[in-house]
Amino acid sequence: MVTSPPASRRPSWAGRNYTLLTTAAIITNLGGHGALIAAAFAVLDAGGDGGDVGLVAAARTLPLVLFLLIGGAVADRLPRHHVMVAANTLNCVSQAAFAAVVLAGDPQLWQMMLLTALGGTGQAFFGPASEGMLLSSVTGEQAGRAFALYRMAMQGAGLGGAALGGLMVAVIGPGWVLAVDAAAFAAAGALRAFLDVGHIPRRAPGGGLLADLRDGWREVVGRPWLWSIVAQFSVVVAVVGAAESVFGPLVAEDELGGAGPWGLALGAFGAGTVGGALLMMRWKPRRLLFAGTLCVFPLAAPSAALAVPLPVAGLAAVMFVSGVAIEVFGVSWMTAMHQEIPEDKLSRVSAYDWFGSVAMVPLATALAGPAEQAFGRSASLWGCAALVVVVTAAVLLVPDVRNLTRRTQAVVAAEGPGAGAAPVDAVASEKPSA
Repeated sequence: MVTSPPASRRPSWAGRNYTLLTTAAIITNLGGHGALIAAAFAVLDAGGDGGDVGLVAAARTLPLVLFLLIGGAVADRLPRHHVMVAANTLNCVSQAAFAAVVLAGDPQLWQMMLLTALGGTGQAFFGPASEGMLLSSVTGEQAGRAFALYRMAMQGAGLGGAALGGLMVAVIGPGWVLAVDAAAFAAAGALRAFLDVGHIPRRAPGGGLLADLRDGWREVVGRPWLWSIVAQFSVVVAVVGAAESVFGPLVAEDELGGAGPWGLALGAFGAGTVGGALLMMRWKPRRLLFAGTLCVFPLAAPSAALAVPLPVAGLAAVMFVSGVAIEVFGVSWMTAMHQEIPEDKLSRVSAYDWFGSVAMVPLATALAGPAEQAFGRSASLWGCAALVVVVTAAVLLVPDVRNLTRRTQAVVAAEGPGAGAAPVDAVASEKPSA
């Protein structure tokens, strides 16, 4: 008697690559969220102040501004998983060295800035390659659910990493948390080395790096919904980043009791993102970007809560709501990118997206300390909240942001933005994720 094989417990679109990449993302998020807390408190434990915390945070993001566009072009030229593994290796080495100087005692500010900058360089090459892999991984019909599940797993790991990281910083110190992050990068890179990208068509030879960057730029500027939201997030990410990477630890240290409560607040944000991802596995808003952009407004709330400041319970509640909101935007944004951008240009367009999002972060984080001295911490945080509201309201004036609708098919070829190639089903279920 012939028996049928047992049914797979995974969805049809969650193939081997998707599973490997999701597992790797969980590992790096567990380590990375704790490491962000550890880096800030390593600076403070070494005698630094808010300005020094801001400089180290700026050192992490400055290489993103310098190398992201190159990273996107490279990721569309080379096998994306090779780029990801090389970037993970650099992140592993830099975090291990950071841990070593902290554990040795008396780390210098320049050492922490340099090692953090090396980690940012790895991220500049990893990010576009990773997002390109993810966006090319699923069918159009299941894209939103796949992205929500991936983000739920990633954010759930961030939730655990932030809570555990805050606790570990308080109990054993930031150096050991940084060492754990280095080990996480090593494990994740090993998993990504086993990815199969043989199904991705080889790019035809011709053109150079500058030509690739021009092609990506044309894809961006030809779509008002794309460039307007990238411009919006250049402000939103900068001010939210300054509030959470610089002012948050300072408020926690002075008003809330130190690293533990701040880790709890970040954990609440992570819990909110998990809740938002669960919501987006069921909810499929027809006007993707309109629904997503409305959910950017709550990102002003954490800055306002820190400005008051609210007690730990109130801050955690605000962070939870903002986590739900940003996840609705994130899944909607990825779904729009998936259905509108050709596969062979995904990493380059993603690089421009990332570039816009991080371009102002080094300036914002570096200026956070001087702004606190000039205007006061509370006024600076209220300014962050106001900027989020203003730029989000402005982007709703763009018709394409209000009107872009969900489709179940993805654009896979184009001569340029909006070119007339007929859309077809995105990709087979074995396409890899990030």
